[in-house]
Amino acid sequence: MTTPRQHIGDLVSEMLAQYGVTKVFGMPGGQTTALHDGISRRTDRIRHILMRDERNAAYAADAYARLTGRPGVCDVTVGPGANLLPAGFLEALNASIPMIGIIGELPLDWLSLKEKGIASQGFDQLAFFKTCSKEAFLVPSVEALPDLIRAAFRIATSPRPGPVALIIPHDIFDAEWDEETLPIVVDDRAKQIPFVRATAPGPEIDKAIALIQKAKRPAIVYGGGVHGAAAAAEATEFADRLGGLVVTSLSGKGSVPETRDYAAGVLNPLGSWAAIELIQEADLVIWCGSKVSQNTGMNWTLPKPDQATITIDSDPMEHGRTFRPTVPLFGDVREILRSLTAALGDSLAGSRPDWAARIAEIKAEGDAAKAIEMASDQVPVLPPRIMREIAARLEENDIVVSDASFSAGWISGYIPAKKAERQFLFARGQGGLGYAVPGAIGAAATRPDARIVTVAGDGAFSYTIGELATQAQYNQRVVNVVINNGKLGWIQLWQEIYFGNVQSANLESQGSTPGYAAAAAGLGLLGIYVEKPDEIGPALDRAFAHDGPSVVEVRIDDRATPIHSFKRRMKEQNAKPRPRPGTVYKLRQYKISPDL
Repeated sequence: MTTPRQHIGDLVSEMLAQYGVTKVFGMPGGQTTALHDGISRRTDRIRHILMRDERNAAYAADAYARLTGRPGVCDVTVGPGANLLPAGFLEALNASIPMIGIIGELPLDWLSLKEKGIASQGFDQLAFFKTCSKEAFLVPSVEALPDLIRAAFRIATSPRPGPVALIIPHDIFDAEWDEETLPIVVDDRAKQIPFVRATAPGPEIDKAIALIQKAKRPAIVYGGGVHGAAAAAEATEFADRLGGLVVTSLSGKGSVPETRDYAAGVLNPLGSWAAIELIQEADLVIWCGSKVSQNTGMNWTLPKPDQATITIDSDPMEHGRTFRPTVPLFGDVREILRSLTAALGDSLAGSRPDWAARIAEIKAEGDAAKAIEMASDQVPVLPPRIMREIAARLEENDIVVSDASFSAGWISGYIPAKKAERQFLFARGQGGLGYAVPGAIGAAATRPDARIVTVAGDGAFSYTIGELATQAQYNQRVVNVVINNGKLGWIQLWQEIYFGNVQSANLESQGSTPGYAAAAAGLGLLGIYVEKPDEIGPALDRAFAHDGPSVVEVRIDDRATPIHSFKRRMKEQNAKPRPRPGTVYKLRQYKISPDL
């Protein structure tokens, strides 16, 4: 029996395996078959997960990266495969998620034939990926490939992490590989984020400590950078000793256990009412691993002019993008939190009883309002009732994957993070619909020991319903919860509130009601349809006990929203839309924060 010849697909798959990559998500093509051939000979270390859509391969790789800290790897072929990746690449770029896309390409000497697809499927892929990647490379030769793979891992994992496109021409992929003349060398430092760590200078730490000690009402906003730095334990220890308020962004959920007295939930227009109210009263806000985006910054009304600020971030560009911090601490989140905790000395917990009492008061008020929603027996169902039932069934290591739009608000506000760890995945880099189902595939492939639960509206679920076939093929332990209101809920309410009941967001018409549970059953999953509150628990019990993927579809109230401003406006208008001539957008004001 002859030994199969070694080709460049073997080199690439061997380097991936040596970098610790255990899963590759994607769609094969003729130009990338050498890669799949190489992976097929190394299944003891690395496996390929076949997706139904290349865009979803990036989302699955994104979830893998969030849960492991290692670069998520996806593969696509030239042309129609490549042009579907940017949605997932932009999510990873904006959310600082390490990712490597292996992208097929026409042979190198076909350069003049790429234009307008003269050579089948050709276009300028390098220029295309330069717009949506941290970096993009077109491999010019066999000899250059190993170093470009090392560069891809180094760039993807270094501050600030992000996606790297590695475009490999067909003739290079199919070329023979001689291990003696082209040996493999990997940089094991770049297997996981962050590639390097640094901390802020001692004098700057001292300035921050002085602000903290002077503050009467300190608060911390923890962002996704806490998880990116694997710093949830340090974030919790620092918060325990600070004796102040803690809120998080959506991506930062789980930076501290939300069972702590000081934890007020997610700061976001669709997040926690208590977080929104309390952060206004802080006299010092520590922004840690947060880019203070439009949503976490509450449309950049935060920080307030009278609030002192400390920023902690490994990206120098974040120390002054929307406001000038009182004290910027440039460096790795984990290392700076350790330095602050050590410099703080004695714990300040209990030293601000008035602030602690105020936090408890506002949290109790918010919790009382949420308790009424979660206990509701209303038909159609209110989503908080569904979230209560999900939360009651989650085990310690289970993972919750949110889709965009209202789902993020229902999860963040009504399912608490019980421990300091990334167990909630939110696609907030782009906030695009369609993340949950493919994200669950990546999560389940990464954590087969855990139950994965997704929550998506019917609009978001429609984007990637075909990937249920992937969940079924790999018999993944995924419970997909579809909250079906027959509409693109956010857009429908926006149209009603601001434009007078425009009707372009309906997903159903008379006599046509898509059945997502039935569609799931047709694809080989367990499908359950629910209309009444008392049916939710038994349906979830069946789904959680099922050995494989399932879909639980719940019909919900189409007026339900987690957005506090929408609730207020609908109450003011007595649930009747009031036309407005348009929305006025104010230019955000750059703020200089004070010294306490």
